[in-house]
Amino acid sequence: MTTIYSLSQLGWSAFFQQQLSLDEWQHYRPARVAAQHRSHFELLTEQGHINLAVSSQLPTITVGDWLLLDSEDQVYRALTRLSEFTRKAAGRQASLQYLAANVDTVFITCSLNEDFNLNRIERYLALVKAANAEAVVVLTKADLCDNPAHYQEQVQQLDALLLVETVDARSSTCIEVLRPWCKQGKTVAFFGSSGVGKSTLVNTLSGVDQQTTGAIRQNDGKGRHTTTSRSLHPTRSGALILDTPGMRELQLVDCEQGVQQAFADIDALAQQCKYADCTHSNEPGCAVLNAIDDGRLEARRLANYQKLLREQAFNTATIAQRREQERNFTRYCRSVMKEVKLRRKGD
Repeated sequence: MTTIYSLSQLGWSAFFQQQLSLDEWQHYRPARVAAQHRSHFELLTEQGHINLAVSSQLPTITVGDWLLLDSEDQVYRALTRLSEFTRKAAGRQASLQYLAANVDTVFITCSLNEDFNLNRIERYLALVKAANAEAVVVLTKADLCDNPAHYQEQVQQLDALLLVETVDARSSTCIEVLRPWCKQGKTVAFFGSSGVGKSTLVNTLSGVDQQTTGAIRQNDGKGRHTTTSRSLHPTRSGALILDTPGMRELQLVDCEQGVQQAFADIDALAQQCKYADCTHSNEPGCAVLNAIDDGRLEARRLANYQKLLREQAFNTATIAQRREQERNFTRYCRSVMKEVKLRRKGD
């Protein structure tokens, strides 16, 4: 039997309501994108579930989006996003990929084994902060770790105000630990590498086995990739959880502000440098290098900060260049077609 949800249960709020005119509210109905597949999107409305075929005529859509549908269940328009998460498409392709939209909180998941990586956590923090969403680092597989507090302390040192929780994803106790962020109508997304326990957490929080899970590999302690598409899942608390496939490659794009916020300590130190254009490499009077020398800042953290800034700047410029090339090609095609039409009229 299909479960029917109210708009508020699907995450509808005043932010979206105020985007609609009275005429739109009377003649169109809101729908939330619950899953994305190769051939279609799954939508949730107050009237039930709808499949929407993928078409070049559709606006850019990702999981979490709110759409307005007409009486024929066709898209009238997409609503402005509260938050959006993007990355450079994996591989050599110079294009932007949308990961999710309209997320309130992101659980950055990292398991307490060989997968634990501070550089990766910082990368995800930059992504989340660029989207103006709340970040919570969730360290999973605490049951397989002899000293979870040691890892939690390392993450906490990244930012004294950073929210960090340690859980056993298979235990119902994680429901209480994560309850503050899983409230009625809130959308929570899980971002992390493959096999860190995201799908297990989704199953535990939702109360049913909605996502396939896999046991960890014995040779390296890593989990197996099980989630293959992005999808929204309701939980017993009334929150919506967005599970995502593990990302082996998260290339940042248009994310300078997010990087600076994720490394606010370095950004604050940089304001004290002797030179305004200090590169924090070998300049005299560099407050950042002084902080490394006296142990207030890790050299690793500075190196990652500089790496992420370079990466996002390069990717942003590359994608912008490709878009300009596509626009120029489109203009060229239009001019050729126009010239052809003029010649035919002349004949």
